[in-house]
Amino acid sequence: MAARTRYAPDRGLTVRMTATMFLLGLVFVAFIAAIIGIGSATHASDAAIVFFAVVLGGGMAIASLFFSDRIALATAGAQEVSPQQAPRLHGIVDRLCALADMPKPRVAIADTDMPNAFATGRNADHAVLCVTTGLMRRLEDDELEGVIAHEMSHVAHRDVAVMTVASFLAIIAAVLMRMAFYSELFGGGRRNNDQNAAIVMLAIMVVSIVVYAISFLLIRLLSRYRELAADRSGALLTGQPSALKSALVKVTGAMSRIPTRDLRAAQGMNAFFFTPATSLHGGPSLSTIFSTHPSLERRLAELDKVQRQLSQAG
Repeated sequence: MAARTRYAPDRGLTVRMTATMFLLGLVFVAFIAAIIGIGSATHASDAAIVFFAVVLGGGMAIASLFFSDRIALATAGAQEVSPQQAPRLHGIVDRLCALADMPKPRVAIADTDMPNAFATGRNADHAVLCVTTGLMRRLEDDELEGVIAHEMSHVAHRDVAVMTVASFLAIIAAVLMRMAFYSELFGGGRRNNDQNAAIVMLAIMVVSIVVYAISFLLIRLLSRYRELAADRSGALLTGQPSALKSALVKVTGAMSRIPTRDLRAAQGMNAFFFTPATSLHGGPSLSTIFSTHPSLERRLAELDKVQRQLSQAG
């Protein structure tokens, strides 16, 4: 499933992406079967709501897949930059692209003190890499190279596209859930004498909630593993896991000093970011179960394994 580059393939990531897509496919089939079963008792207006939700959700997923780079840049307030405008950043990207034997992504910078980076795009030919001014200011060249190698591995592994496609079912369920709720909220007065319609819409809402919860958990599990895979692949490509470890510690420490207001404003981008706009310290908890990223301690421990692997190979 990974693109042909010199990034180390990650069988665990490939297996998890395949398994997630398969399980979500089963959930989707069950979801459609349940909706069809419920639909046999619906009014035409209720059936129209279901149809519209599926079409709208599908359209949003397709738009996310093909325009994720533009959407992410606009959300982050980033601007593409030329080699003349950002020679240091372009120089690092050029070195990594040569090292990984992959096409050079478009390069952008977001003018914010929050230290972070992300890469997105449906494939290597339509990818964009974005770093913040806060990240560039805080990191040395080798640390910045480690972060960028991590982000570019997401493109090489094609996990961005898989995550987008995997989100399709969750999007449909969320849209259907909301539409069913508002249909009952604003249409309940017209259905006081039709208990069957109210029961049908409630059933649709419950099924949608269950499907959304399952999809959400599967996607979060995959998201946390793909970050570990990107850490490993990026460190193996550069041969400097210690630089990536140093970058992780610096970024996480700096993130704790960013104003809470700014962190909350950026949390919609957490699934894209190198580190989420929240604290990653601490052991397992309910918050880490729902997190898009593994804990800092887990990431550092995995990079220690890479360091030992490289030492033994040397």
